Amino acid sequence: MNFEASRAKAVDKLNNFIDKHLSDYSRLRNFDFGPNKRDNVSCLSPYIAHGILNEIEIIKKSLAKFSFSKNEKFIQEVLWRTYWKGWLELRPNVWTDYLVSLNSIREKFRDNKEYLNAIEGNTNIECFNEWVKELKENNYLHNHTRMWFASIWIFTLDLPWQLGAEFFMQHLYDGDAASNTLGWRWVAGVQTQGKHYLASEWNIKKFTNNRFNNIKLNENAPPKVSEKTYSIVKQNFANSQDIDQNNLLVFENNLSFETTDFKDFKFKKIYLISNKNENRSIKLSQRVIEFKSHLIKDQEQRIKNQSINCEIVDISEVKNIGDNIIALYPTVGENLDYLNFNNIKLNFLYRKLDQFSWQNCNKGFFNFKNYIPKIISKFILQA
Repeated sequence: MNFEASRAKAVDKLNNFIDKHLSDYSRLRNFDFGPNKRDNVSCLSPYIAHGILNEIEIIKKSLAKFSFSKNEKFIQEVLWRTYWKGWLELRPNVWTDYLVSLNSIREKFRDNKEYLNAIEGNTNIECFNEWVKELKENNYLHNHTRMWFASIWIFTLDLPWQLGAEFFMQHLYDGDAASNTLGWRWVAGVQTQGKHYLASEWNIKKFTNNRFNNIKLNENAPPKVSEKTYSIVKQNFANSQDIDQNNLLVFENNLSFETTDFKDFKFKKIYLISNKNENRSIKLSQRVIEFKSHLIKDQEQRIKNQSINCEIVDISEVKNIGDNIIALYPTVGENLDYLNFNNIKLNFLYRKLDQFSWQNCNKGFFNFKNYIPKIISKFILQA
């Protein structure tokens, strides 16, 4: 497992996957063959999460290789992250309520032996312990394994899902507020009320090619229950009409300015915003912080290569930049929280893909899937 922090390497990884492995994706995607054999999945999520690669360029390249019918599952998986973000944008209180509950639960479990054993990989479940090690060493887990991991954490180890979501965010290169929080909520049974995901011994053995033994799990646990429901909050994702000659802020989710919808506008200066642990509710591992830092520096160099004035600044310095500021929207999460908590009011620029997609994230993903052909028609076939 190797995630090099550059767009050039990300594009190489994308091209290699499409040329050599995309044809087998639908058939093999659910198998976790171990961290040294990941050819059956793309491993692009750390780059998509940071905007190093965007969904449209990935889908466009995949469709240049195979038809939509052969590519459909891969395209759906690419757009899951888009869907989760849209769902959370329409219900932002899910994130803020999660942080409130996490703060309380964190204190309660600070010295809990079962929790400490779990995060150190010292449980009596061999596969779980291996995944803890893999997560810390590679900052990545196979998607199917993430579901098993979360299910074991919640229903066999009987630990709060909120702490598990925090543990993932601390160590995953691709962790973001939407995909991570909502994924854990779904496994627990509170995202879709009463519908949870239970890991089973036979399923783990089958999809890991019998790499693990003695997998004793609670396979009959009921879903977790939450009395909290969230109504959709009406949002306006319209862009400012006054874009040129502003200072532009770019956060860690949009680190490929040259591929954005706004690359042809003339900005006075581009500020790449770094967010260290001091300003985060969830403290990230040093490896994750360094990965983000390297990605930001890579973006800085690419922008400077275009003879555009660019500087990396800490998020705490945003208030000192001055007037005429506009920002690529950072999405619900730590960066937006910092701006809101410090009463920093900015005009945001939203991606066309998000503007179109998020309005269709008011229901479940199965409903959202109906709009995927329209996304392809609008952003690829008509482009």
